[in-house]
Amino acid sequence: MNTVGPSLVDRSGHRYPADQPRWRGDDGSPLVFEALPGIGREQIDTAVNSQWRYRAALPNPLAHIEPVTLGEGRTPLITRTFDGIDVGLKVESMNPTGSFKDRGVAVMTTALRQQGIGRALEDSSGNGGSSVAAYCAAAGIEAHILVPAATSPNKIVQSRLHGANIELVSGTRQEVADEAVRRAETCFYASHNWHPYFLQGIKLIAYEIWEDLGFRAPTAVLVPAGAGSLVLGCAVGFGELYRAGEIDRMPRILVSQPQNCCPLVTAIEQGHDEVAEQQWSTTLAEGTAIAKPVRDREVLQAIRDTGGTAVAVPEDELLPAVGEFARTGLFVEPTSAQVLPALRRLRAAGELNAADTIVAVLTGSGLKASHLLTQGSSAGEGGRWSHTAGPS
Repeated sequence: MNTVGPSLVDRSGHRYPADQPRWRGDDGSPLVFEALPGIGREQIDTAVNSQWRYRAALPNPLAHIEPVTLGEGRTPLITRTFDGIDVGLKVESMNPTGSFKDRGVAVMTTALRQQGIGRALEDSSGNGGSSVAAYCAAAGIEAHILVPAATSPNKIVQSRLHGANIELVSGTRQEVADEAVRRAETCFYASHNWHPYFLQGIKLIAYEIWEDLGFRAPTAVLVPAGAGSLVLGCAVGFGELYRAGEIDRMPRILVSQPQNCCPLVTAIEQGHDEVAEQQWSTTLAEGTAIAKPVRDREVLQAIRDTGGTAVAVPEDELLPAVGEFARTGLFVEPTSAQVLPALRRLRAAGELNAADTIVAVLTGSGLKASHLLTQGSSAGEGGRWSHTAGPS
């Protein structure tokens, strides 16, 4: 177990104490924790039926204080067979607010409360915003969430009911994010895309998959990626397990993005170390419609370091994938469903085969995107979707 709290590090290598409220480095870059040693199975608190059973893997003081929790984690790992390949599906829609983001927000909010933050600013119109609203309500923190003015009212009902102050901001999704950064001087910016403690929560999915598989690592993890927090969470979590000697290899991290907005795929294919500025089309997979991920360099490096790759999914394959999952009993949003056509493309490219142990993460519930699915059903598979690329 950690006895000394690690430091936060920015891209320039400057270190900062982790017990002080900070969401980015002085150089303007995102922060990460120094590498932690990881834990073994004997350090799992089996009396706890949530992701906090792995709390010994968290940096101090989070390993020892009372968490802000709604029971997140311990989601099912369900096996389905597609085209002769068995796939373990990690059903993250079973988290309290319906998406994987609860893992990171629970840990982030615990840190904010410990640091005395009483008012937090977030920018999101989707899963991130509803999660921050719920956990801030549980922690007694006032949540102020900026959302694009064009956002469907159905997407922000949950956040409002949790008591968050919702402000509609004119402009694109990226312009809303830029406005949040400007306001960060007057209200602490608890962005799930920026805050280093958020990734500490996301990494616990790796520990959970490891336990789900009988304390083994899969050979490959397939995740949809927008900002890339699942990519980094898996890289950090499995990296800790590898350093702790609990697994003998890192799983390959495979990434799916919608073809209409696939900056990470493009960077991988072109051998770039960061994402290039580019205009993208709208996509039904709105949770991954992020044109310029904050942590693009780190995400691309994590994919390459594990021997992984990234694949783009055409828009007309998203809605059929939602239906195919639904016919197996799993109702997921298009952002999640894209992993199914991605799986087939990766197999066709020789990146996966029947001998692999594959886990694909289903990031959110189909109920999160009911408005889009209704529009899609009316417009047909080739319909147009009212979403502008930007951070979710």
